[in-house]
Amino acid sequence: MAGSIQLKKGTKMQLAFDVPVGQEPQFNMLCTFNKALDESAFLVSAPMVDGKRLVPDESQKLLFKYTEGEESNILAGYVDDVVKEGIRHYLKVRRVAEQRQFIKRMDVRMKVELPITYMQDTWELNSEGEVDKEKGQTMDISNNGLAVYMNRWFEVGESCIFTLPRLGTAAEGQPSREVVGVICWTREMPKGSPFRFVAGIQLRFADQQECQDMQDYVAYVKKRYKL
Repeated sequence: MAGSIQLKKGTKMQLAFDVPVGQEPQFNMLCTFNKALDESAFLVSAPMVDGKRLVPDESQKLLFKYTEGEESNILAGYVDDVVKEGIRHYLKVRRVAEQRQFIKRMDVRMKVELPITYMQDTWELNSEGEVDKEKGQTMDISNNGLAVYMNRWFEVGESCIFTLPRLGTAAEGQPSREVVGVICWTREMPKGSPFRFVAGIQLRFADQQECQDMQDYVAYVKKRYKL
C-alpha cells in the first residue's frame, strides 16, 4: 500500500459488504471519511442501517467506494474498533491490500473462459534466455479490460503482458493477441478452486490500431460464443 489515504475530511463514501468473486457488491450504505490514522488505518462515520448504528463483525470485509474526478475507486478493509469522539461514533477500519478502480466502459463485460498466458518482462530468464509465461484463464472480457484467473499475486498498479488465444480459422477467426494491462484489483479464490487468485485488468493501448484490434477480437468472441 502506497502511503495513507489522501482524502478530504467529509468525503462521501458508499459502503457495501464484500461478496464472493463473480457477484456485484451492493453499495446501499453511506458514510463519510474522517481522517487517516496511519498508512493502513482510517476513520469513517458509523453508517445507520434501519435506524441503528452499524457495528459490523470484525471478520466482515467491507468495501468503501468514493469518487475522484471521473473515476470511482474502492478501498477494502475490516473494522478494528468503534471510536467515540464526543457524540459521534466512527469505525476504525484496517485497510487491506486491495484497491479496485472501476473503469467507465462503453462496452459490456462478457463472461467467457479463454485460456491465456501472462508474464512480466522483469521475470527471471530460463536457460534459453526467454521468460517462461504462466497459464491463466479469463473470467470475463471487454474492449478495455479483462478479469483473469491466475496463480500469481500482483499488486495494484503493476503492469503485465497477456497473450489471448487464437480463435477460429485463419480465414475467418482471430489471431492470438498480445495485450498490456494494469492490475486494478486482486482477490484470493476460495479453497478448492483451480486457480489461487482472480485479478481485474485495465488494458493499455499504444495507438488506435491496437485498440481496434482488441475490439475486433472481442466482437469475434461475442459472435463465436453467442454472448
